[in-house]
Amino acid sequence: MKVVVIGCTHAGTAAIVNTAQLYPEAEITVYERNDNISFLSCGIALYVGGVVKDPHGLFYSSPDQLAALGVNTNMRHEVTSIDTDHKKLTVRNLVNGEEFEDTYDKLIMTTGSWPIIPKLEGIELDNILLCKNYNHSNTIIEKASHAKRITVVGAGYIGVELVEAFQMNGKEVTLIDGVDRILNKYLDPEFTDAIQESFQNKGIKLALNQTVTAFEGSNGVVNKVITTHGEYETDLVILCIGFRPNTELLKGQVDMLPNGAIIVDNYMQTSRKDVFAAGDSCAIHYNPTGKKSYIPLATNAVRMGTLVARNLVDQTTRYMGTQGTSGIKIYEDNIAATGLTELAAIDAGLQVETVTVTDRYRPEFMPTSEDVTLKVVFEKGTRRILGAQLMSKVELTQSINTISVCIQNQMTVDELGFIDFFFQPHYNKPWNFLNTAGLQALSTTAKKEPSHV
Repeated sequence: MKVVVIGCTHAGTAAIVNTAQLYPEAEITVYERNDNISFLSCGIALYVGGVVKDPHGLFYSSPDQLAALGVNTNMRHEVTSIDTDHKKLTVRNLVNGEEFEDTYDKLIMTTGSWPIIPKLEGIELDNILLCKNYNHSNTIIEKASHAKRITVVGAGYIGVELVEAFQMNGKEVTLIDGVDRILNKYLDPEFTDAIQESFQNKGIKLALNQTVTAFEGSNGVVNKVITTHGEYETDLVILCIGFRPNTELLKGQVDMLPNGAIIVDNYMQTSRKDVFAAGDSCAIHYNPTGKKSYIPLATNAVRMGTLVARNLVDQTTRYMGTQGTSGIKIYEDNIAATGLTELAAIDAGLQVETVTVTDRYRPEFMPTSEDVTLKVVFEKGTRRILGAQLMSKVELTQSINTISVCIQNQMTVDELGFIDFFFQPHYNKPWNFLNTAGLQALSTTAKKEPSHV
C-alpha cells in the first residue's frame, strides 16, 4: 500500500506516525513545503513573550524522527496538482525547481490553513507580519525588539495572547477588531467585559467595532493603521484576522464547505474514495449543532489525524465529533470554553436558556478559597447542554473538559446537578460548582412550573 501525505501539520504528523505503526509494510511518502514540521503555533505568544526560552520544545517531531519510522519525508517540496481520478500528483522541489509525478493508493490531505490577508492599500509595506509558523514567530521577535508601538489586528485567541505578551514586554499596544468585543466567538459579554477591563487597566488601547481600511508608511515601512474610526501610529503590525483552509488542490474534486474546508465522513474519508483529510484543511462535525463547521484547533487536528490512520484500510474507529473546547490564560485569569456561547446559540437559531453561578470553588474555612464563575448554555425544551464558559483566578479549567464530555453525550443540565464528583476540601465543596449550576437550573425551572395542587 502506497500512502502519500500532503502537509506535515499537527494532523499530518499524527496520521504519519500512526500509519507507520499500524501498517509497517506501507510505503509512506510525505510532501511538506516548509523546512520544519509539527510546530505548535499555539505556543507562539509564549515564545514571543519570553516564557518559552527554547523554541525547539515547540516541535514534537522532526524529519529525522519520521525517517526512523521508515517514512520518506520530502521537505521543501510543494504538490502543485492532484488528479484523484487517476491517483496521481505533480510535485515541485522548491530547492532546485525540479518537477516530477508521483502516484498513491491512499492520499491524506493535511495541508492545514493559512492566515487571511486582507487586500488593503499599503498591505505590502514592511513590518506588517503574519502569525502562523516558526519563521513568523522568529520574525515577530526580531521586529518587536526594535518597536515601541505595536498594533495587533484581530482579537481572537492568538491576537489576544500576543497583546498580553507585548504589553508585558513594555510595548505600547493597540488591539483592533471589527466587532465590539474581544474573543467574541468563544465567550459571552460577561466574560469578555472583565478581560477588556484588565487590558485597559494595563494601558492597552482597545480599538473595537472598527475595521482596518488601509496602512500608511514611509520609506517602505508601515507607520500608521487607518480604520473606519481613526488612525493609529505604529512601528509594527501583526495580522491575526483568522485562517482559511489550504484546499485549492482538491477544489472541484471533493465536497467542501463554502470557505473551502473539506467535508469528511465519520471515518475521515472525503467524498472521493481513498482520499482522506484531517486538521485545519477540513470541516469538523460540531456536536452542539449537529452540523459541519470550520473550527481550526490543534486538538481537533491530532484526533482527526490519528483517526485517518485507523480508518485508512477499514472503518474501525468512528469520529465522535467535537465541541471546539479551548482555553486561555490572560494575566491572572484562567479561562476556558466549550460548545456554543449564548449569543452564538441564538445566532444559530436555537432557543436557549442559561445558568450562571459565581461561587467559592472550595470551602470558606480553607486558608484561601477563590471565586469561580461558570456559565452553562442549554437548549430550551430538551434542556440539552450546548456550551459552557468558565473564569477563575485559580486553575479550574479542566472542569470545562467535563462539560465537553456532557455535550458529546447529549446530557441535560438537570443531570449535571447530580453527577458524582469527589469531595475533598483542598479541591472542592460537597457540591462541586458544576453540580451547583445544574441544581440552580433545576431550581429555576421548578419555580416556573405551575402548581397542580
